[in-house]
Amino acid sequence: MTGKPEIFNTDQGSQFTSQAFTTVLREAEVRISMDGRGRWMDNVFIERLWRSLKYECVYLHGFETGSELRAGLARWITYYNTQRPHSGLAGRTPLEAYRQIGQSDHGGHAHHDLMIKQAA
Repeated sequence: MTGKPEIFNTDQGSQFTSQAFTTVLREAEVRISMDGRGRWMDNVFIERLWRSLKYECVYLHGFETGSELRAGLARWITYYNTQRPHSGLAGRTPLEAYRQIGQSDHGGHAHHDLMIKQAA
């Protein structure tokens, strides 16, 4: 859960299609993946993350400066990944689920692919 991502998947919002944003990704050698228009289900997991971040962190705190916001977001993201249980991960934290994937063979499937298959 550290380091540069191999791929960055987004919807086609203008903030993600801008030349400035895509240039940063290309220069970092991060592959860009964009969902098709109207394909909200393609990003359902990240949309849930943003909702949780807003309602569990941003809306509850009166961050007065950018520095306060940055520190608050860093604390919440650490909490979210290491302490907060997730029903979609069978009550595990993302870190626990990530470590478990590293210890088992899922035939090359990403964990979210397996979750979708299990839910179907």
